[in-house]
Amino acid sequence: MTDYPTLTQKIIHDINTQEASLPLFDEKCASRFFFHPQPTKKVFLFFHGFTAVPYQFEPLGKALYQAGYNVLIPLQPGHGIAGNWNADNPPPLPESLHTYTEFCYHWLEIAQTLGEKVIIGGLSTGGVLAANIALETPEKIEKALLFAPYFGGTNEAVDWFVKLVNIYFKWIRPAGREHFGYEGFEMPKLRILLELGEDILNRVTTQPTAPIFVISSAADQAVDPKEQDHLFKASLNLEPKSWFYSFDKSLGIPHTMMTREEGNNYIELLISIAKAYIETDLTWYELQELRWHIAQGKSFETAIKELNLAQRVYPSLAAMLPKIITPNS
Repeated sequence: MTDYPTLTQKIIHDINTQEASLPLFDEKCASRFFFHPQPTKKVFLFFHGFTAVPYQFEPLGKALYQAGYNVLIPLQPGHGIAGNWNADNPPPLPESLHTYTEFCYHWLEIAQTLGEKVIIGGLSTGGVLAANIALETPEKIEKALLFAPYFGGTNEAVDWFVKLVNIYFKWIRPAGREHFGYEGFEMPKLRILLELGEDILNRVTTQPTAPIFVISSAADQAVDPKEQDHLFKASLNLEPKSWFYSFDKSLGIPHTMMTREEGNNYIELLISIAKAYIETDLTWYELQELRWHIAQGKSFETAIKELNLAQRVYPSLAAMLPKIITPNS
């Protein structure tokens, strides 16, 4: 059995060798690993968004590393590769779902060797990949963090467009925001992930998941919040430790919520909220009871003491509670 230091060195060496041979578009495309000298209590595995790169999870990854955990943010297949990509020469994104799922389970197996419990997460389509693992193998992970998971767009006509039209689509870049990764893609390459998302929404009504935390933004113009609500509620029916949180629209947090460069000026709040879920061992119903007591005028400290929850909550939960938005029916 390979010892831990040799294992982590091999992971880094193998990926550096592999990515050097591609080559990558720039250094932000490279896989990120934050490893401690010994296995950690929790290990985090994050999947970046469609056409994007691992750098999206660097702020959260560094924060979790500083909190004492190992973190893996691997580059997805076909992403981040240097080239003169355009409609006539589109980037080499995966053509089959199997490529993505094989990649996810490969890295899940690696993550399991680096600590006691694995927590997965992802942004947008990366959130869909994480949700799929939470649904398929709930016994292998402790929790899943789903940041703005993409199960469909805000417009049914756009979803129809994704499903039926085979064109090259170029991202519209908002002024003043960075864009990491490819400038565009062939629509069928996104379609396979949209179809996975739809399949998950169907299965989650009868199939239990690992605990999931859906983190949404009311200012997100890319995804349908009703489908995120559906995922949360269906999961909650079978898994009481699933949570939901929505950033208020006034904060202007976009779909690309993982970095300041991509438009989230409240990245510290996102990190604090993620930590609150990671370190707190409450069901959604206990969370709502705690919130109700605070709404009656009790302090956070008094409420958790009266409810006998002091050993099961993380301090940053105090700032999160007043801002929780419970999804509507």
